[in-house]
Amino acid sequence: MKKPIKELYKFGNFLLDINESTLLKEGKPIILSPKLLDLLLLLVENNGHLVTKDEILNNLWPDSFVEENNLTVNISALRKILGDGEDGNKYIETIPKRGYRFLAKVEKVEDKGYELDKEPLKDRESSFSINLDRLEPAGGAVALNSEFYVVRAIDSEFHKAISRRDSIVLVKGAAQMGKTSLLARGLEKIRESGGKIVLTDFRALDASELESADKLFLTLAEIIVDQLELDLLPKQDWSSERGPSVNFGRFIRRAVLSKISESLVWGMDEVDRLFGCAFSDDVFSLFRSWHNARSLDPMGPWKKLTMVISYSTEPHLFIRDANKSPFNVGTRLTMEDFSFDQVRELNLKYGSPLQDKLEVERYFQLVGGHPYLVCRGLYELALRSYGIEVFEKQADKDEGPLGDHLRKMLRLLFQDTILCEIVKGMLKNQPCSTEESFYRLRSTGLISGESAKDAKIRCQIYTNYLKRHML
Repeated sequence: MKKPIKELYKFGNFLLDINESTLLKEGKPIILSPKLLDLLLLLVENNGHLVTKDEILNNLWPDSFVEENNLTVNISALRKILGDGEDGNKYIETIPKRGYRFLAKVEKVEDKGYELDKEPLKDRESSFSINLDRLEPAGGAVALNSEFYVVRAIDSEFHKAISRRDSIVLVKGAAQMGKTSLLARGLEKIRESGGKIVLTDFRALDASELESADKLFLTLAEIIVDQLELDLLPKQDWSSERGPSVNFGRFIRRAVLSKISESLVWGMDEVDRLFGCAFSDDVFSLFRSWHNARSLDPMGPWKKLTMVISYSTEPHLFIRDANKSPFNVGTRLTMEDFSFDQVRELNLKYGSPLQDKLEVERYFQLVGGHPYLVCRGLYELALRSYGIEVFEKQADKDEGPLGDHLRKMLRLLFQDTILCEIVKGMLKNQPCSTEESFYRLRSTGLISGESAKDAKIRCQIYTNYLKRHML
């Protein structure tokens, strides 16, 4: 699609398109955040002249107090994107204690009729703008307002379950599958509809809070009171003459559920943290008893409570009595990998660093649908502006774009000699030897499959990396 461009700045092998808010290098778009784009434009428009730190801060953050360090970070990021200092090219000069000067010769070009490819994937059916408001690094929960969140089938199933106010909703998935992001979106919908929500991240609990069932339950009670903003002191309702489970159950029923008119959805993230605790059976049997109480008394207080439990590890490896487990009742949902089509769509959101369907296929062969690897890889491709050929060569290297993730995976694996031997066998095309090892390895995200018989290493990058370090 041809569109006349009225304002273009050309410097080196870069072209800064003001109308389209786009920076191109040798004709290929480079993703810049709005702040970096504004910073570059300010420097380019004043090329050859000093732009003071105060001028930059006032232009980029006119209504905010921002520390000078923020400016330094943005200048550093811009230098990295421009390749400042590489091959003798110098773009931004620091004037000590004063500000910065853009050194490159800038040519203003007008009415050149620049053609911007709006369809980086050759077989796309609809147009897509390659400009991104913000390039987000992968890792951790995806922000609620992020355009990089991938909606999967489980999203609809999850929202329906909590909207029905099911008693227990179980969300199962290996590490870095997106459980926390899914949970956050479901809870936000409940909050928007007027319901009450509580979110407990069990990873955030410290060791002292996991010393006993009593300390854990008291901690959970305080978290619930704080998030619901109830004028209660849980300790005042605790009695040493009652057991921990009775204290906590009584508190939830009498002090919480009876005080609110709305339903309460309690999200419990990463409850795997409890599986290694000596009192874990007491905790999970209590949750199961609440589910049973709701079934026996549909009009009682427990009808107000929905428990959402996310986890990675197979519970049956730790819970001895299935009749006291909350993991075999309620609504059970499983996180799945991204599909090929979802990876293609995410590639578009990252500005199409993978230029066509064939490149997406090559990328998918390397990372599979592993959510974290898909997002992390696309982020690195977009940020560093290199192609699939470079990524294929570097992705499974210690010094490559995924090196920190791969080294962490290997370090955790080496902590368990039994699992190490099993993985070595799988790399030699031997089957996973036991069901327990299969479940443990699958919960880490290292392998995939439905059983030990069909287990396989999760993706080609993992296979290549592990072979290099273990065989």
